[in-house]
Amino acid sequence: MTLEDHVGDILSKARKSATLTAEVAAAAAGLSVADYAALESTGKSPKPANLLKLAPVLGLNGPKLEGIARGWHPPAIDLSPWRELRQIATTQGGNTVNCYLVWDEVSREAALFDTGWDAAPIFRLLDAEQLQLKHLFITHTHTDHIAALGPIRERFPKVKLHSSSKHAPVDQRTRANDFIHLGSLRITYRDTPGHAEDGATFIIGTWSEDAPHVAVVGDAIFAGSIGGAREQLALAREKIQQQIFSLPPDTLICAGHGPVTTVALEKEHNPFF
Repeated sequence: MTLEDHVGDILSKARKSATLTAEVAAAAAGLSVADYAALESTGKSPKPANLLKLAPVLGLNGPKLEGIARGWHPPAIDLSPWRELRQIATTQGGNTVNCYLVWDEVSREAALFDTGWDAAPIFRLLDAEQLQLKHLFITHTHTDHIAALGPIRERFPKVKLHSSSKHAPVDQRTRANDFIHLGSLRITYRDTPGHAEDGATFIIGTWSEDAPHVAVVGDAIFAGSIGGAREQLALAREKIQQQIFSLPPDTLICAGHGPVTTVALEKEHNPFF
């Protein structure tokens, strides 16, 4: 799975959050405005860009930004320690989004994190593993993450919904000290607004065979980037550092877009930090 953001996407997010013009960024990068526009659009420019000079202007880490430009990608992570975890990717209009299903191997009770565009692959997996969906956790209420909510709730009318949206009924809203037991698994909540006002991260722990924690982060952070935050970029960074980077280094980060990664990898390679 490719990264959600190429280097141009990262530059665009950082520049717009800093409310800088393309002309200012182009001058810092040593490019014409046209070449800089190509860099933001495609991740490549006709002439080499001075990313080390541009990065601090945009509030980015220069060496890490160069790493993304050179093609950094998190190494393939062996998911076998998390036997009861699956990533489900669905696509609509060129937008691929991930949702995640976890379950207890004894009770066969399952929890879904976001819905993606299409419920069909979720239903196939539930049926194949003979699972009963008990909980549905929403990382944020942007359309691509909840598009299949209707069909899922229709098939599982008793599923317990967990959301940080201020529009959610009170009994469905997440709270800071909440924890849910799914068989032997323990699911807790952390507040991660920035990309979305109702952004939430869910931590899944106490896996069998002591597998590391899993953090389902929605669009708070991606492998090598973060979700677009515009004027909320400072808040997004603060929450990522407080709520996600404070987790153990081997914590598996399951993002709403792009490949899985770890806390350690993002601390080392993400140019927003």
